[in-house]
Amino acid sequence: MFRHCVLMRFAPSADESRRAAVAEGIRNLADTIPEVQAICVGPDAGIRDDNFDLAAVVDFDDRDAYSVYATHPSHVELLTDLVAPILIERAAVQFEI
Repeated sequence: MFRHCVLMRFAPSADESRRAAVAEGIRNLADTIPEVQAICVGPDAGIRDDNFDLAAVVDFDDRDAYSVYATHPSHVELLTDLVAPILIERAAVQFEI
């Protein structure tokens, strides 16, 4: 199993509906990209002011499946249309589990 974890910080001007659209768009990738085994995504709980705004964890069978996901048109479209316009910072890791 191969896991991709990403954290996103959004522009302060990004309203709740835009943030929710990003989360929903990420969730929907499981329906359009067969290589996705599981997706867990959610907004920060708001306990600390210095946290990122959204976290996503996506699981795959292997690195090759992750590579398909990373370049899949549905993923690229989500990044281009919904994420990029409001994203100010991103952190990510991938690892074997």
